[in-house]
Amino acid sequence: MSALQRCSRFNGVTARSTTGKWLLDTMKLRGSVIAGLGSYVPERILTNADLEKIVDTSDEWIVTHTGMKERRVIAEDQNTSDLAVEASKVALRDAGLAAEDLELIIVGTVTPDTVFPSASAILEDKLGAKRAASFDVVTGCTGFVDGMITGSQYVMTGGYDNVLVVAAEALTRVTNWEDRSTCVLFGDGAGAVVLQPDEAGKGLLGYAMDTQGFAGEALTIPSSGSAWPPDEKAIAENATKIYMNGHEIFRMAVRGIPHIAGLAMSKAGVTNEDIDWVVMHQANQRILDAAADRLGIERARVVSNLHKYGNTSAASMALAFDEIYRDGCLQTGDLVLLVGFGAGFCLSGAVVRWEKETPPR
Repeated sequence: MSALQRCSRFNGVTARSTTGKWLLDTMKLRGSVIAGLGSYVPERILTNADLEKIVDTSDEWIVTHTGMKERRVIAEDQNTSDLAVEASKVALRDAGLAAEDLELIIVGTVTPDTVFPSASAILEDKLGAKRAASFDVVTGCTGFVDGMITGSQYVMTGGYDNVLVVAAEALTRVTNWEDRSTCVLFGDGAGAVVLQPDEAGKGLLGYAMDTQGFAGEALTIPSSGSAWPPDEKAIAENATKIYMNGHEIFRMAVRGIPHIAGLAMSKAGVTNEDIDWVVMHQANQRILDAAADRLGIERARVVSNLHKYGNTSAASMALAFDEIYRDGCLQTGDLVLLVGFGAGFCLSGAVVRWEKETPPR
């Protein structure tokens, strides 16, 4: 069967039409709530002891400087899309939906299977989501919250009723294993949410986004596009792998997190005292602690699971969010502050009211 024949529009499924009534309905914004949540990590575990055998480092140094103890590594026969599929299946099951119910898929990733077709297009095909449009969000570590904010616009304006937002990364495929300052950080995984409409004022309450592009070179893959197409020189110099100026990223994050979080809370009409949980990008425990102190939020309310998964870029917030959900920590009505920061240098914050029931343990 050709690619043309496999396209959903040639299999008796038509795209959602735009009518005058639909346009009138969009004049009143709806709420956008999380109807399903799920995550997935590969089976292989890479411990600090394993890293001691690869580079000149130690478990004590890694834990002291990052808080990380282990991370997950994608299997040789897996790709980023495979991680995304597994997380998506869990989220869809949690929402009580089939893949065919989806109307839009947004994937946040900087490690897609291919530059094109997009990760979201590959995921659409693997899931069998024949009705869904799709696109990628390439904002690195803010990809999950950016995807949620973007997907919610379609839900709130009446464009779509069932939106899947996925964050998936295979960072170990682009890690420089000769750089002891960065190779200890990264891991692989995926998380997903299903967004659906509800009453106005439910779900996403407020958000803020910012980009400080002057700091973009602090976190990059130098040879990954048209500016420097991967060649023998790039491979020899590890320029096709992640480069990070850790000190600059730390400085930008600690300064930027309170700024973007404050804007998001202000737009949501809440204060730091109203927040029940803070889910930040899991980059470094020192960053999480410093940001919590600057936000005036006790560290016990800041979710941290980077000791198990390391820095999984866009996927990290989704993994942390899903963990407190599965552990039964989230209660209906809880306010969750999501804060992403990373490559770009991008910042994103959102305040979400949790509307779902706590799953049985």
